Amino acid sequence: MSGAGGDRGHLLTEQANPASAQLDQLPTAALVALFVENDLQPQQAVAAAAPQLTAAVEAIAERLTTGGRLFYLGAGTSGRLGVLDAAECPPTFCSDPELVQGVLAGGAPALLRSSEGLEDLFEAGRADLEARGFGAADALVGIAAGGTTPYVLGGLSQARSIGALAIAMACVPAEQAPMPCDIDIRLLTGPELLTGSTRLKAGTATKMALNILSTGVMVRLGKVHGNRMVDVAVTNTKLEDRALRILRDLAGVERARGAALLERSGGSVKVALLMAATGMEAAQARRTLAVHGPALRSALAACGAVLHPATAPQ
Repeated sequence: MSGAGGDRGHLLTEQANPASAQLDQLPTAALVALFVENDLQPQQAVAAAAPQLTAAVEAIAERLTTGGRLFYLGAGTSGRLGVLDAAECPPTFCSDPELVQGVLAGGAPALLRSSEGLEDLFEAGRADLEARGFGAADALVGIAAGGTTPYVLGGLSQARSIGALAIAMACVPAEQAPMPCDIDIRLLTGPELLTGSTRLKAGTATKMALNILSTGVMVRLGKVHGNRMVDVAVTNTKLEDRALRILRDLAGVERARGAALLERSGGSVKVALLMAATGMEAAQARRTLAVHGPALRSALAACGAVLHPATAPQ
């Protein structure tokens, strides 16, 4: 498939950066300063892609609201970043592990051991999605820094062929590497200081963009109230402390009562907050959220209730 071979020196991610031509001869302080200066570029690249990121958040949220799932697909660093973002959704947002999935060329072993040769298999991208039951209701973000990875192009082609949402994410201009997609996110970070090492600026920009996508989608799905992760899963002491502080900040609940509410709610911060605001028991609060949620704000409005923080949240 196209992209498996040929000279790729024209790609922005493969070009040499004149600023680092003497990288191996720089004093350490100058080397670090050069990296610090260049690492401003990923933020600029993400800012330039804001319209496409906005469209992607809205389109993905629409799919997930109607029963679809989100898949990240990639090889090498791009795929590992997708797996990382997917893995962080359940503990942060208490989402079903099936809701956001990372698909990496080579599977789990490729997380720890390089298997970049697998990225040349166009059909493997299609097959890996099919193995997960990827369907027309789902959304796919195909991540390829250079935009030519056959594994990712195969996955995006599959998504488009069945009517799923296809989103491309790359760090080269579209004219250098066209990708089949409905939304085209280009994070133009320029040549790397270490030529071709896209785990650097390209990887940083990709991580930033994925942070925005997953967090934005979860906000749209009602898993955030204000700027608090009210669907956080209370699975360890750090998260229990965070949950208790959320109850204090949003509902003015002191820690002892907060701990009791969390216990009665089965560890659900959102249920505990609705209980605190309405005096409901956990079962009724869950039913209310099921009918009027999932956003806490909607459930509170339906009950004519408001949260009363003891002091303004910090």
